[in-house]
Amino acid sequence: MITELGHFALILAFLVALVQMVVPLIGAQKRWPGWMAVAEPAAMAQFLLTGFAFAALMHAFIVSDFSLRLVYLNSHSAKPMLYKISGTWGNHEGSMLLWVLIVTLFGAMAAVFGGNLPPSLRARVLAVQSAVGVAFFAFILFTSNPFLRMAVPPFDGQDLNPLLQDPGLAFHPPFLYLGYVGLSICFSFAVAALIEGRVDAAWGRWVRPWTLAAWVFLTIGIALGSWWAYYELGWGGFWFWDPVENASFMPWLLAAALLHSAIVVEKRESLKSWTILLAILAFGFSLIGTFIVRSGLLTSVHAFANDPERGVFILMILVFFTGGALTLFAARAGAMEAKGVFGVISRESALVTNNILLAVACFVVFVGTMWPLVAEMFFDRKLSVGPPFFNMAFTPFMLLLGLVLPLGAMLPWKRAKLGRTARALIPAFALAVLLMGLAWTLQTGRSILGPVGVFLGAWLVAGAATDLYSRLGQSRDWSRLARLPRADWGKAVAHSGLGITMLGIAGLTAWQQEDIRVAQLNAPFTVGQFELELADVQNVQGPNYTSVMGEVIVRRDGEEQVRLFPEKRNYPVAQMPTTEAAIDYRFLRDLYVVIGDPQDGGGWVVRTYIKPLANWIWAGCIIMSLGGLLSLSDRRYRVAAGARKTPQAVPAE
Repeated sequence: MITELGHFALILAFLVALVQMVVPLIGAQKRWPGWMAVAEPAAMAQFLLTGFAFAALMHAFIVSDFSLRLVYLNSHSAKPMLYKISGTWGNHEGSMLLWVLIVTLFGAMAAVFGGNLPPSLRARVLAVQSAVGVAFFAFILFTSNPFLRMAVPPFDGQDLNPLLQDPGLAFHPPFLYLGYVGLSICFSFAVAALIEGRVDAAWGRWVRPWTLAAWVFLTIGIALGSWWAYYELGWGGFWFWDPVENASFMPWLLAAALLHSAIVVEKRESLKSWTILLAILAFGFSLIGTFIVRSGLLTSVHAFANDPERGVFILMILVFFTGGALTLFAARAGAMEAKGVFGVISRESALVTNNILLAVACFVVFVGTMWPLVAEMFFDRKLSVGPPFFNMAFTPFMLLLGLVLPLGAMLPWKRAKLGRTARALIPAFALAVLLMGLAWTLQTGRSILGPVGVFLGAWLVAGAATDLYSRLGQSRDWSRLARLPRADWGKAVAHSGLGITMLGIAGLTAWQQEDIRVAQLNAPFTVGQFELELADVQNVQGPNYTSVMGEVIVRRDGEEQVRLFPEKRNYPVAQMPTTEAAIDYRFLRDLYVVIGDPQDGGGWVVRTYIKPLANWIWAGCIIMSLGGLLSLSDRRYRVAAGARKTPQAVPAE
């Protein structure tokens, strides 16, 4: 009964979305207040109905209702409760329901917090947001219905993919979806502004918090996915440039560019057309990511295996919204007149440079991701574009971004003197050079990547600290730091987080040590400064799997440091093995141990990695996210905060 009610609620939400898409748009065009006012209650009703449908589906997973086809295909009665819940979105249909739930969530939030928006703009934003919802409601109901029943309910289910039965993957999709689906509200603001033919500083102030929220969630989601790949897949890497990884990374790059571009619109009323274009493209790349994951067009370990018909439906949605918005942009771009004039040396120019680097980096990732498909379709050649291409083509843009960022963050608006700002950064630059020299001295016979990464990381962190120090004024009044706007603190924290992540990536890539061998029981072996000993191997019974678990004793200078327990699991229902790495996490390095198969001559295959600064990668992502949250908490950047003034009487028209 609950399942049927959930299905009915989903259909009702679709009908409400149709009303919300049409009525407020007509009302805004005709200036009919009553019709425009329909948008807010409709947005709330749409969210509540979709939320009920999602809760009904989750209930079916929790109680193991195997009469529901989706539960049968993606759950099992012996599965732990956390993975029964996460199984709700660990499949195509359920994840699409989560997708549309987040679309309606952002629409409802815009209705609640958009009270200070001009009525016509608010109505158009909510109508466009609902149009996105309509498309995906139709996709779910007509091609991917999660509420289909089975005529003969089976006794038990087929279980969830074992790789998804992990805490990291339980939380990774919701955060990721909050990020790149959240960009839909930025898209709605952009299209609504194009329809109205007006973009001003207030529009920049309104769109910024939505972009910032989406970027923060996307940062957390990508970091969780990277961390999961690091410890769960047993290969020891954190990023493989897989098409689905790239599908979330490309919107992240464009969202970062949009965030910085919106600052220029808000502060200087410049870059209006470019900011609108970025808002369209950021959500467009989110739709491209959805298409890549669900069409089966590109091979990926993360992709949902689905029939091409669904891919065609998503492609139609992509073409309609992105193509339609770009067509509207082409027709209206001339009306986006820039008011602010700025010099070549200014913060505006630095932000333009930031935007160019991020946008071109996104284009490089897009070309590398799609080129195998283009080569096969048009040249009948099967090509593989892997990490070597991305590392060579993408890295230079990030290096340039790291070099420019501290200087650009301190330049004054409109017109600046480069020498004055550069002189303030001399201590930060000197510190970065000294640390690079120290790294170069300590390493022997290795690549320059490590020292360069140390320089960039130190340069970004020290530059952010210098930016804060410059706010003390001539009197060096430290109490002024406490009075700084939270957005300024957020900027410094986020830039520092980027520096820490860059440092971690360079350290892990340049200084990692690897050892693969057949280890005999109770026979110590040496890896770097550590002595390891495979002390025991046991068969262990888990809640819904069996495991071969090794016990590895780690010593240093003869003293025991830690005991690690790597596993090789087998899930009998899914008939699929997984590797569970054992990791000793430390501040400056990780010790990473994986156990493999037994050998005919005795012993077990053991892979050991020493990974310097590995944790700094995800620590930097957390710090970046905290910086974004700090900025988001600044009252000035809440929706229309700058407009919270006592309303004056307006003469009737």
